[in-house]
Amino acid sequence: MQKLKRRGALALSLLLLASLLAACGSSGNTAGGNTAGNSGGEANSGTNASNSENTGGVKKDGFPIVDEPLTLTMFAPDAGMADWNTMPVIQEMEKLSGIKVEFQTSPIDSFSTKKNLVFASGDLPDMLYAADITPAEQVTYGSQGILIPLEDLIDNYAPNLKKILDENPDVRKNITTTDGHIYALPFIDTAAVWYRGPMWYNGKFLKALNAEEPKTTEELYTYLKRVKEEDPNGNGKADEIPLSSVKLDDLRMFFLGFWGMYDTVIYADKDGKVHYSPQEEGYKGYLTFMNRLWKDELLDHETFSQTDDQKKAKGKNNQVALFSDYHPYFTLGGEPNADHPLMTPVASEIAGTPVYGKHPGMSANGTFAITKSNPSPEATMRWIDYQYSYEGATLWTQGPEGLLWQYKDKENKVKEWLPVPGGKEREDYRGTITPNYGILTPGVNLKELTNGLKSEFDEWIDQQTQTKLAPIGKPPFPNAFLTTDEQSEVSALLSDLKTYVTQMEAKFVTGQEPLENWDKYVSQLKKMGSDRVAEVYQAAYDRWNQGS
Repeated sequence: MQKLKRRGALALSLLLLASLLAACGSSGNTAGGNTAGNSGGEANSGTNASNSENTGGVKKDGFPIVDEPLTLTMFAPDAGMADWNTMPVIQEMEKLSGIKVEFQTSPIDSFSTKKNLVFASGDLPDMLYAADITPAEQVTYGSQGILIPLEDLIDNYAPNLKKILDENPDVRKNITTTDGHIYALPFIDTAAVWYRGPMWYNGKFLKALNAEEPKTTEELYTYLKRVKEEDPNGNGKADEIPLSSVKLDDLRMFFLGFWGMYDTVIYADKDGKVHYSPQEEGYKGYLTFMNRLWKDELLDHETFSQTDDQKKAKGKNNQVALFSDYHPYFTLGGEPNADHPLMTPVASEIAGTPVYGKHPGMSANGTFAITKSNPSPEATMRWIDYQYSYEGATLWTQGPEGLLWQYKDKENKVKEWLPVPGGKEREDYRGTITPNYGILTPGVNLKELTNGLKSEFDEWIDQQTQTKLAPIGKPPFPNAFLTTDEQSEVSALLSDLKTYVTQMEAKFVTGQEPLENWDKYVSQLKKMGSDRVAEVYQAAYDRWNQGS
């Protein structure tokens, strides 16, 4: 249940805080920020259909969507908080749209396996929701006709989404496959900065040591060494852990930015050259630094064996100085506060560092698709398009007015929280009123969604992000689709490469493999096809830049 709560908390944070976390960032993936989303919200927000155009029983705007009652089937992952049919959001949506949805759900942990079985069986639902449809699945099942093209439906039956795509052309490019079709819709947040949970300092340790936040890798090393030697938790024991991790997965991307790298596998640099990360000189710099920390016992020696819960237990025991998590209190315990600063990425010997691989502005995988079995794709597109409006995003993420929230100033879209019935946790209660809990769903994040709902902690997170991450952020790589043949080739190569790289990373860091063998390691990567991976992604990146 704790893991489920964390997933739910993360989902709400993503929806409520994304505009905060991103406020001043921009990149090649953003052309209009939240303006597009706002405009989209106005396009289809009303429920008066008296002037609506009607095509084949499906209205192009307004509610209800259909003249005659329509029933559609949906396959989706379920966090298990309540029966979807009893949720106020579902009941309100059916009342608005005139469309009844029959749900075929699977628990989150087994959803991927069940999804594969659904595709293989041929017994298809009418739509897939929050389905984490990978680029490879979009290309494969789109080319087979199992998933239908959506671009014409978007242009004719999705005014909210169309406005977002028109004002953010890179988002449209990011969801268009190499055959020119769109087979799945994303979650869009063009203002987002965070890509994964960042790094945090234990503020109590900084204060005890009267230390400034490090600005270079050498200063970081010096600070972590002080943590080990100067007893900042004040218990008279040498039990401080300067840096803790779980298999390096939680810190790798953040740390690689110290050496000028934007992602752990594939990234495009500022000049548009595509790199396979594990064979770059910057990666060697990262390994060398981590090995130094390991040898001097500044990196937790349980890093490659502990669980996230075990790492958190050390944090709650006030032992950890630097760590990764979505928010610092998730690891250190206590209530949300501004005592533990977000880590400012530090510079290495490489010019132009640090950098930060920021959020690409949309989900990498598709969150919604329509299958060939669907009796009314037009009505289905109208139905999902509501989630790309302000009103629809509000309904699906926060529930109907009067349950969790109410308007304080409706004209200016300012809300306020209401007391949670029975004194429950707000997130737990939210999970009983909307399916959009603990899963990545279709829709859009808009700044207006959180007007009046942001806490002082939220504002502090915004300030930390704008100051420390946004100025050095760049999306690592666009969602540039590969052809079917390219995808098949690269998937096979990356599978073997990932296994080898993961094994060698641990060996290099722990000293089982001396860093003098770096050239031998790179040579093996090249034999396994690393250069070919970079070549294929370079071609995809060039196609993406050309808009094809």
